[in-house]
Amino acid sequence: MTPAELLSDALGRVLGDVEAVLEDVPDHLLTERPTRDANTIAWLVWHLTRVQDDHVAGVAGSEQVWTAQGFADRFALPPSVGDVTEIGYGHTSAQVGAVRAPAPLLAEYYRATHERSLEYLATLSGEDLDRVVDTRWDPPVTLGVRLVSVINDCTQHVGQAAYLRGLLA
Repeated sequence: MTPAELLSDALGRVLGDVEAVLEDVPDHLLTERPTRDANTIAWLVWHLTRVQDDHVAGVAGSEQVWTAQGFADRFALPPSVGDVTEIGYGHTSAQVGAVRAPAPLLAEYYRATHERSLEYLATLSGEDLDRVVDTRWDPPVTLGVRLVSVINDCTQHVGQAAYLRGLLA
């Protein structure tokens, strides 16, 4: 198994989990919160997709799926949330609550981002993973570390979304 195949397998598991969370989910559960400031299923899925989209596009040197495929317009989120630079990091409770989208749109955006990620991963060799992609950290971040970080973020948030779905159902 190549490093690209390993990373693709990990992202494939995220895809399966995202689809399971969103399958036949009642609309009201997507924005329901167990406490006043808790994240919602909609926000968690949107956020994990935005992180993957932003970070993979950044290392690939490509436009984000969010804008390239018109998802920013289709989600029609307020500027404080829907701007291309917004990925959900540090969002306030109000910003979390502003992310409202139907399950089919959330799933479509994740699938499109997933496909774009797989296309990029297919171009990588093991040596590529040692390339430094971010010098703002000490030590500098390599491509391999960045991609593992994306996968870690995605698995954490899809797990949270699955837990919320079970808790709220």
